[in-house]
Amino acid sequence: MSTITVFLIHPDGTEQALKARVGQSLMQAAVDVEADGIAADCGGLLSCATCHVLFDAETAARLPAPSADELSMLEMTAALREPHSRLSCQITLTPALDGLRARLPTTQYG
Repeated sequence: MSTITVFLIHPDGTEQALKARVGQSLMQAAVDVEADGIAADCGGLLSCATCHVLFDAETAARLPAPSADELSMLEMTAALREPHSRLSCQITLTPALDGLRARLPTTQYG
């Protein structure tokens, strides 16, 4: 199975490169390496908001639009929701997303 590299940008500005399998979610790639900042309490079932990530406008434009359920769940993030906030469990990694950069919020819990 092919892999891509994605980057998590921690609140202190440090970057963490992850090798991720194409077809898995960004959340699962982070959980697989026990990355700090992605709690993923529901395991990707879209029933919590503890895998909240932030993208810049250019990156967000490359992603599929969020579903109505994801938009609803984004109302429950602990850190302030931003215009390009997403739930990483809803971002399926593809070869086109190689080099993806996702910023982590300051907290996943309120």
